[in-house]
Amino acid sequence: MEIAMTMPNSQLHSLDPVWDRIRSEARQAVIDEPVLGGFVHASVLHHDTIDAALAYRFAQKLASSEMNEQILREVAERAFGADATIVTAARADIVATFERDPACDRFLQPLMYFKGYQAIQASRVGHWLWGQGRKDLAYFVQMRVSEIYGVDIHPGARIGRGIMIDHAHSIVIGETAVVGDNVSMLHSVTLGGTGKEDDDRHPKIGDGVLIGAGAKVLGNITIGHCSRIAAGSVVLEDVPPKTTVAGVPARIVGEAGCAQPSIMMDQLVGIRAADD
Repeated sequence: MEIAMTMPNSQLHSLDPVWDRIRSEARQAVIDEPVLGGFVHASVLHHDTIDAALAYRFAQKLASSEMNEQILREVAERAFGADATIVTAARADIVATFERDPACDRFLQPLMYFKGYQAIQASRVGHWLWGQGRKDLAYFVQMRVSEIYGVDIHPGARIGRGIMIDHAHSIVIGETAVVGDNVSMLHSVTLGGTGKEDDDRHPKIGDGVLIGAGAKVLGNITIGHCSRIAAGSVVLEDVPPKTTVAGVPARIVGEAGCAQPSIMMDQLVGIRAADD
């Protein structure tokens, strides 16, 4: 899949292994479940590129009586056309979800059914709008993503690629948060502030970090690359690279346990600590 991660969008239209696989799986899905034929055709098979399919899903899910589907689709298409890294990240997120989530056995699933994946892609459009100074429309996207998916990501937050959010219920990511590449997190994670500061006030998550369910990471602190945050932890201080933290407040309980925690998805912090 590396070629799909590095080539510009113009070339990917004719050579895109991620999109080719999604279309192949979509055709099989129609054979397996004909009643979903219209849905699958409209969402995938009707489109020539993954860009078009993402724009369609963005508009379909976020449209309401306040903002119609056509306008939202045009907004997404303009974002994708102006910044090719958005769709590059979307491909990387699909691969990440397939590789890390045992419930995902097809590339088709994140695009069609997984709210964590869809929420991230919609938030990337909101972030592009924020960068263009179109803050009110960016806030509208944030509002709809929160209403539809239960994921509240401020459009100012910077999100890397290769992101997997499993289940994705009650995720909160603040305005000045930064999430690196190849990060995995589970439901009910908060990357928040600690008060009413209006400057740089949210966490900076390094590459390859695994954040367990219900963890709260608060304040302008740095989580070192390839670290693990145990489920239910409250992290208030910097975390060194390649370590595991757990507890309320969180404390270092050992090394990360593997070279790439976000990919291995090994969350057995307590059992490992007891064995040691």
